[in-house]
Amino acid sequence: MAFKAVKRPANRSDISVYSRPGPGGGAVCKFFQQGKCTRIECRFSHVVAPTPLTNPRALVWTKEETITRRDKNIESIVTQQTVATPKRMPGLQSMATQKSIVTQKSMPSQQSLANKQSIATQKSIVTQQSIPTQKSIATQKNNAILKPLEKVCNFWANGKCMKGDRCPYLHSWFCGDGFSMLAKLQDHKKTVTGIVLPEGSSKLYSASKDGTVRIWDCHTGHCGSVINLGCEAGCLFSKGPWVFAGAPNVVEAWNIQTNAAFSLSAPAAQVHAMEVGNEMLFAGTQEGVILVWKDGPEDNPFQLAAPLEGHTGAVVCLKVEADRLYSGSVDHTIRAWDLNTLQSIMTLNAHSDVVTSLIYWGQFLISCSLDCTIKVWAEKGNLEATYTHTQEHGLLGLSGVADAEAKPVLLCSCKDNSVRLYELPSFAERGRLFAKEEVGAIQVGPGGLFFSGDGTGLLSVWKWVEPGLKVESS
Repeated sequence: MAFKAVKRPANRSDISVYSRPGPGGGAVCKFFQQGKCTRIECRFSHVVAPTPLTNPRALVWTKEETITRRDKNIESIVTQQTVATPKRMPGLQSMATQKSIVTQKSMPSQQSLANKQSIATQKSIVTQQSIPTQKSIATQKNNAILKPLEKVCNFWANGKCMKGDRCPYLHSWFCGDGFSMLAKLQDHKKTVTGIVLPEGSSKLYSASKDGTVRIWDCHTGHCGSVINLGCEAGCLFSKGPWVFAGAPNVVEAWNIQTNAAFSLSAPAAQVHAMEVGNEMLFAGTQEGVILVWKDGPEDNPFQLAAPLEGHTGAVVCLKVEADRLYSGSVDHTIRAWDLNTLQSIMTLNAHSDVVTSLIYWGQFLISCSLDCTIKVWAEKGNLEATYTHTQEHGLLGLSGVADAEAKPVLLCSCKDNSVRLYELPSFAERGRLFAKEEVGAIQVGPGGLFFSGDGTGLLSVWKWVEPGLKVESS
């Protein structure tokens, strides 16, 4: 390919193609704007248009929200760059602004350099105001270290934490005042599903998903005997001398005074909850029905009666109070049943998830749910939810206890592997118990004792201590 050399006319002055005016009718050469025009006599203009009046803040500084008109340095910079020009229509002004920006990119004049310098100055000021110094960051880190987080250190739980007092997490299985851990009973292999301390007995009973019921000596903490159910235990309940264990399709019953034992057929899958009222035994099942056994002769004291039907999901908690039975279900409802007629007389629909536990305290029914709420119900013709306490986690179980000063305390098992202790009626938090897995069973006993069983099979024994006594963490 042949290349033809372009010769400049001898009679033309040596003017740069980037500064000479063109003969065209005022239109600016787009190639000139991009710094690429090589024509000797271009018919378009090669003149830099004067910078239109624009608000510097509207063009650049609007991205930096922290800049204000009170900043004298910025005001002086903006004042130096502002010149008077006639007003323009908004559309034309916008087009002129865009052309000005393109021109400034292609030809770095003194004015554009000043603009860049002013922008850099203002960004520097904003940066100094918005970015924390290393000293402030270090201070925040120190403050975080000084305040332990309300979570057990996983490394400490496994005996491997090397930080000691510098660790931001708890090195204890509880926090709070007025109670302490007495013992850890660790023979179960799976989740503890029930704990009972029968009246007048020195034996503690616990049931587990490992298919066993263990009997513990309350004085030594040793497991004296084991009952093999042959299937997963769903719950454990005690009333008078009787201990009941719920399992799939059966309820096992033992009389600890006479050593009598009975197996009650429960043809409704797993039994999740049990209660006794008006000389009847009730069992909530996976199928959503509540089985009923009435009192019978000594050789057959449990006579199966007609079940209570109405729930559309598994019945997971029961509570008897006065002449009523209350049931909580996976169907999100609480039902009230008349113990004389065995008819459903009321349905409560305030919860939006599984109703996991029910207790009665004084004149109030208290319920909890996986919807992260605890509701207090009062009798006003019908039961009404008069107070709702909201948690950040779903709730698994409730139990009421009095502390060493006889103040009422509510124990609440949560899905974050903790048990919260709340004073009633204020719901002021008194402390927390922690576990490696969810606490599925909580129970209270005489003499300030209370118990918790978690998903690892651990059964923990706790006790309220006298006011003023120092409690060591463990």
